Amino acid sequence: MYPRHITQNLLAALRDTPVVVLHGPRQAGKSTLAQHLTKHGHSATYITLDNATALATAKTDPTGFLAGIQGPLVLDEIQRAPELVLPIKADVDRNRRPGRFLLTGSANILQLPKLADALVGRMEVLTLRPLSQGEIAGVREGFIDALFSGKLPSWSDAGARRAGAISKAEMARRILTGGYPEAVKRRGLERRRQWFEGYLNTVMMRDVRDLSNIEGLVDLPRLMTAVAGRAGGLLNYADLGRDVGLNQVTTKRYLALLRATFVVQALQPWFTNRIKRVVKSEKLYLGDTGLLAYLLDATSERFVADPKLTGMLTENFVAVELMKQATWSRTRPSLWHFRDHRGNEVDFVLEARGGTKIVGVEVKSRATLDSDDFNGVRVLAEAAGERFHRGIVLYSGVEALPFGKQMHALPITALWHLGAET
Repeated sequence: MYPRHITQNLLAALRDTPVVVLHGPRQAGKSTLAQHLTKHGHSATYITLDNATALATAKTDPTGFLAGIQGPLVLDEIQRAPELVLPIKADVDRNRRPGRFLLTGSANILQLPKLADALVGRMEVLTLRPLSQGEIAGVREGFIDALFSGKLPSWSDAGARRAGAISKAEMARRILTGGYPEAVKRRGLERRRQWFEGYLNTVMMRDVRDLSNIEGLVDLPRLMTAVAGRAGGLLNYADLGRDVGLNQVTTKRYLALLRATFVVQALQPWFTNRIKRVVKSEKLYLGDTGLLAYLLDATSERFVADPKLTGMLTENFVAVELMKQATWSRTRPSLWHFRDHRGNEVDFVLEARGGTKIVGVEVKSRATLDSDDFNGVRVLAEAAGERFHRGIVLYSGVEALPFGKQMHALPITALWHLGAET
């Protein structure tokens, strides 16, 4: 079992909250982590609703199903039995002892109104995404907290300099593998492709159908491919739907289902009253770069030879790594993107809780930079005013370099090395 950095946050929630929800994409490791906790730190009965008998019982007599179990309960894949929600609410209202229920789900709890509304004020929600680079390597990343620290940690020691040197082939391997534990274990591109093909069939044929009650979904694979081709781009429903022969209503509905199953992730635009003319479209990313590479039919050779593909995959890679680290960092920032009407943009805007500090992160797949690469971050700094804390450009070089006050260039390997703990 890979160490999951969210574990301590999960245990802390179970110590003071009656219902804890651990949601995230299918095959990210939720069941493995939940079962591990029942033996190490949270003694509870584990039941998966992927089991046909358990599911049938829960749906037929949800109140009796819960009454027959004594002590804390872990319910895996709760979205399959929404009938359990009201009995859980009633049970918790009678006894608000912490750690009563740990619910896992492969659908975003915030997009399941019955469950989210019924348990408001009674639950804490945590997200488990596929493995981060640090989890794969056995180190706890501290990149986000380092960005928000008073002084950026030094990158000048020999170990950090060695960490900064990464070949395009090695970067391609990390990106094309992605973070799903089963995909990480597989050796060779073709074996991983077989896994991703089966994964998409599972998500589309079962999870999405269960959420939507739609049997057909014949257009969904084409929509997935179209979304992959626009990863990191601004979302335009009309253009996207036109490319796959869908109207805007259907396109929006299908995309909502893909978001609900964590296959697609969206970043909303960051803006402020200080700068009114900004682009307010959201940007879409795939929740895993291995899955994105599969949909784009990307190979290591294409990654090295095609700058456009390299840029798209690298930006998506940084996006999902930041999303993963945000779930356990002390800062717990929200993630946005920024683009003004003149085309100045910053790939990622990290905003600390309360909006007190803003950090901009731009991604370049090149090995060399110049001052112009910081233009977007400078516009963001002007818009954020005193809240602007730091601007970072991640690139494929090996040196950490200052580019003026509060501006720094960092190797992309800083994502899993800067501020990391073994």
